[in-house]
Amino acid sequence: MRAIILNEPGDVNQLHYTEIPQPEPLENEVLIKVKAISINPVDVKTRAGKGVYGRLKEESALIIGWDISGVVEKTGNKVTQFKKGDAVFGMVNFPGHGKAYAEYVAAPETHLALKPANVSFEEAAAATLVALTAYQALVHHAKVQAGQNILVHAASGGVGHIAIQIAKYLGAAVTGTSSLKNKEFVLGLGADKHIDYNTYDWNSHQDSFDFILDTIGGDNIDKSIEVTKKGGTLISIPTGLNEKVTEKAKLKGIEGYFILVQSNGEDMKAIADLLEKGIIKPFVSETFPFDKMKEAHLQQETGRTKGKIIITL
Repeated sequence: MRAIILNEPGDVNQLHYTEIPQPEPLENEVLIKVKAISINPVDVKTRAGKGVYGRLKEESALIIGWDISGVVEKTGNKVTQFKKGDAVFGMVNFPGHGKAYAEYVAAPETHLALKPANVSFEEAAAATLVALTAYQALVHHAKVQAGQNILVHAASGGVGHIAIQIAKYLGAAVTGTSSLKNKEFVLGLGADKHIDYNTYDWNSHQDSFDFILDTIGGDNIDKSIEVTKKGGTLISIPTGLNEKVTEKAKLKGIEGYFILVQSNGEDMKAIADLLEKGIIKPFVSETFPFDKMKEAHLQQETGRTKGKIIITL
């Protein structure tokens, strides 16, 4: 099969196409013929030697990528949830070795869900890491409730655009930040209010949010603390809250912490249900064929992608 390996970290020229044997599924795994792959910021960070590269650098034939949708080709002898021919999707082995940049992927059955029939393979791949991140942050960690006031940063991005939809489903009032050009997109996702992060004066904003999902990091965390209610929660995804910021949050009576999304088949099933019912719908801004992975990484690196970038096979 064709696969893309990373011999050493660096720019997009470190993504090397090669031919390797198809993986053989273990007893609790299924072999998936991949139809679509989703690209995330962690992909390009890991390729560059950051992200989760430190966890994977000793792997021989390192294949990055985690988000896939496709069709089950073969099952291990202890697999009970799936059979050959099933259309499935999921985030595989994150934050471990996902090996998603390939024509075939062996994945634990506990990391997958059946793809709803009304959702394309491209949309399914787009609703994996970002949907799991949003779902785990809002449902498991923050336990967002109806009537709460929440803020989603980078609301037009991968995690953000799904988080808005889940938050509205949970009954929250949602404010989303983005550039002005994406205002209508953010409001169209269901956000009640929009903030243009380029011009907004955070110092003039009254404390008002029960929960903030920060997908940007850096000094954005400080801004977020200033507009979180006492007793509220701030979750940061791209960067851990450093000691100074954690202390600042504690002084204000805010619970602030970093989360790392984890592969979880039960959560994938919940996301599949939301997709099937039309409660969430991922936005695919651009698709690339498998032989254009470098171009897809360059687009992701701009930091200006609306929704998701997908690779099709």
